[in-house]
Amino acid sequence: MNRFLNSSLQTKIISVCVFANVLIFVVNIFLLVGINSMSGDMDMVYKDNRALNELTSALDGVQDSMTLYLSSKTSDSLENYYIHAQELANLAQELDDSITDLSYRRMERNIKYMIMNYLDEVEGTIDGKRGRNVEKYRAGYERSAELYGDIKAYLSRLNLELFVVNSDNFSSLLTAFRYFEIVAVVVMTLVMIGNVFIVTSFVKTMILPLKKLSDSADEVSDGNFDIVLPNVHYNDEVGIVIGAFNKMVISIRDYIERLRESLEKEKDMQEKELTMEAHLKDAQLKYLKAQINPHFLFNTLNAGAQLAMMEGADRTYEYVQTVADFFRYNVKNRQDTVRIREEVNLVDNYIQILNVRFSGDIGYDKQVDERLLDYKMPSMILQPIVENAVNHGIREMAGEGKILLKVYREDDKLCISVVDNGKGMDEETIEEILSGTRNPDKISYDNNGMGMDNVISRLRIFAGTQDVISIQSGGTDMGCEVKISLPLGGN
Repeated sequence: MNRFLNSSLQTKIISVCVFANVLIFVVNIFLLVGINSMSGDMDMVYKDNRALNELTSALDGVQDSMTLYLSSKTSDSLENYYIHAQELANLAQELDDSITDLSYRRMERNIKYMIMNYLDEVEGTIDGKRGRNVEKYRAGYERSAELYGDIKAYLSRLNLELFVVNSDNFSSLLTAFRYFEIVAVVVMTLVMIGNVFIVTSFVKTMILPLKKLSDSADEVSDGNFDIVLPNVHYNDEVGIVIGAFNKMVISIRDYIERLRESLEKEKDMQEKELTMEAHLKDAQLKYLKAQINPHFLFNTLNAGAQLAMMEGADRTYEYVQTVADFFRYNVKNRQDTVRIREEVNLVDNYIQILNVRFSGDIGYDKQVDERLLDYKMPSMILQPIVENAVNHGIREMAGEGKILLKVYREDDKLCISVVDNGKGMDEETIEEILSGTRNPDKISYDNNGMGMDNVISRLRIFAGTQDVISIQSGGTDMGCEVKISLPLGGN
């Protein structure tokens, strides 16, 4: 703090301005992130209803195209049928068929199987028509129409039930959003008040010594040298000027005192009175030439005070550039390493977000030794590995995906393992990833540019060894395990 107060006025002014603006900028970023997050949640509320509407449209398309083909038997109507049937089948595959206690999820599962049966009946009806088997396609049409009506009824009920559930969720989100708006206004108001208080306090601290100096200089300009000299609190420009002013006043006092003593000694020497008076005037003239006139000093100090607050010089740019480089260096390097607990929490949040986004189709489990969570590791390591497992393992497989995160000790190593039951990979691919020779065209940057090459390089630099990470897979469709082995060097 003393170092800051003893710095130059230019440094102080710029520092306070930068601090105030950075504080407002950080608060605004925080508020914008919160608003964007809540907006995204609100956009996802009625996703299920939109999906059901698309499913209903596809179902109507299949029924209409089948009816048109049965009545006209044209190639265009047959082509339309195949297009709508494929679209309906794709949409049906996205329905959740997991076993659950939720009524609307059970309805969703039933609709999926009814659609599959419906598509089989429609295909049989089309085949009967193409083979001129009247009985077959007539019976198939009746069964298809009956299934069509049942599916439409189920979709309407499910859509209504989901709409009620989603409306409640939307109301809750809307209430939270209103509360967040109030909090944002309060926070911004407090930040603005705080900034005003900081700037006002700083200006008062800077101006008060100048005001005292101005009052003292005004007294001196009127010929009053018996004043209480202002104190020098800080070694900035104001402190330097106050110190010089005090030296000047003391010098004038001493000089006047010497003149007074000289006059007293020469009072009785009438014959030398004129000579002494001439000497005195000559000395006064020399002093006035060598010293700054008090009135002139007063005006100069006032102008200097205004210049110190208002002037922009070339050094301003150099300072701002230095401060910017300093802050940039600290933001970049302050979180090079984090505790494993933070990385695990990041994975927890990431999996939770994915399951909200994709209707909970990723199973997640942890086997974590709590005693190891305070050890350090490079930041942003586990989340890219898990994201890679999801995007290139689980998403490309059929069935429910599972992720297992383990943190355990193995001899003198701290081990972190990410296991998935996804697509897996062959030995050639594993070797390419570990050696960094993977074809760039095959590398995905869905995790914000944080690819496996980046993760592996930072781990090797952190651990100081090449075998800090290993990848094991039983082959295609056999899942995969990424294992990190860090030295237990302390936390």
